[in-house]
Amino acid sequence: QVQLVEYGGGLVQAGGSLRLSCVASGRTFSSYGMGWFRQAPGKNREFVAGISRSGGYREYVDSVKGRFNISRDNAKNTVYLQMNSLKLEDTAVYYCAAKVNPDNNYVLGKYDYWGQGTQVTVSS
Repeated sequence: QVQLVEYGGGLVQAGGSLRLSCVASGRTFSSYGMGWFRQAPGKNREFVAGISRSGGYREYVDSVKGRFNISRDNAKNTVYLQMNSLKLEDTAVYYCAAKVNPDNNYVLGKYDYWGQGTQVTVSS
């Protein structure tokens, strides 16, 4: 059983930056593929970014490419989402998720564990 906890959400002005962290419990974090998702009010949850077990492969939704960066520190059981040049449409609850058995499908593949989410609000 894996527990995921997100940190770092908050209010930021458009054009600003924010860094989210997701800390996982357990001793096998390095074997998990990880992803970040977000859900805006009235909308479905969408994929934002994914990262392979060692961090060698990273994937992003088109709308955040060049602005967001996903990374991980396996020694700290932590995955990060660095968000730069934030836009109003980035406002959402952001969730991290873990794949126990990575399938290389970070966009649509099954994630086994989810965090509780952290609110990111971008203002003008």
